Amino acid sequence: MPEEIEVPIEKLHESIQEEAEKAGEKWIFMVALSTAIIAVFAALCSLMAGHHANEALIEQIQASDQWAYYQAKGIKAAVLDSKIETLQALNKQTSVKDEEKVKSYKKEQKEIEERAKEKEKSSSLHLTAHNILAKAVTVFQIAIAVSAISVLTRRKWLWYGSGVLGLMGLIFLLQELL
Repeated sequence: MPEEIEVPIEKLHESIQEEAEKAGEKWIFMVALSTAIIAVFAALCSLMAGHHANEALIEQIQASDQWAYYQAKGIKAAVLDSKIETLQALNKQTSVKDEEKVKSYKKEQKEIEERAKEKEKSSSLHLTAHNILAKAVTVFQIAIAVSAISVLTRRKWLWYGSGVLGLMGLIFLLQELL
């Protein structure tokens, strides 16, 4: 009987194992790199969202201040109107200066109202930007979590899914920037 030829399977198995580990290390490196990039975008969006939230709050406070000023002018006009009506009811002479002042207050009220509405609109725009960027941060954070799960479970399709989520986050970011 001829001797059987021995195939060095152990050496072949070791070579296959080394190549598989190298491929795995490359894949894990790519997951780590993509996750780091997504984390940078998440941090930027978070800072921008915070900025817009602060600006929305400041603008709303300024709008409230304008509305208080508007009311103050209205009260002053109402007091002078009452004074004029009272003097007229008593058949006493009214002051032209008081009548001009009432007109001035009402004109100022219109200007103040415009400024208050502008501040409210600006606040609303900042709040909308904040909401869009907050969505981007959320999607980026989910993408990061899915990337981590992909490495733990060794499932590449999860990593691809995290890439899709990262692109969704970029779409939200671009929506806000444009």
